Amino acid sequence: MSEDDRWTYEEAGPVARPYTVTGGRTRSRGTRYFDLVDMVVRSMRSADPESISSPERAQILDLCRVPVSVAEVAALVGLPLGVVRVLLGDLLYENLIEVMESAPRGGVVTDQNLLGRVLERLRAMLPGLTGLPTPAAASPRRASPRPA
Repeated sequence: MSEDDRWTYEEAGPVARPYTVTGGRTRSRGTRYFDLVDMVVRSMRSADPESISSPERAQILDLCRVPVSVAEVAALVGLPLGVVRVLLGDLLYENLIEVMESAPRGGVVTDQNLLGRVLERLRAMLPGLTGLPTPAAASPRRASPRPA
């Protein structure tokens, strides 16, 4: 068995445990928590090629040329969400990315614009789906006063 064969799992290719990507860390250097729907984008600060210490970081920075959600980054890079959150936290700490919160923290989502965008995206993803409310039906209803 050659040296390369020991680190290959069938047709999955080379195997590297997720903690090797983060250097064994489960937390990033920053304190920011990344929600699945937060949008990340590459900052105007250009990354020094030497600061991109791994192919995963380079791939994330490449994806972040346009705004992309944290969930999409994890799916496209093919790493567990926890690992991606650590890497994004490091990139944010180094000012290589910026974060745009898509939803308010710690409460009920009542922003009609956000809910409308979610509904619009669902319709786009599932064109044959019927039964989703129309924008007029999705607008908030005013409670009528109760009779005394």
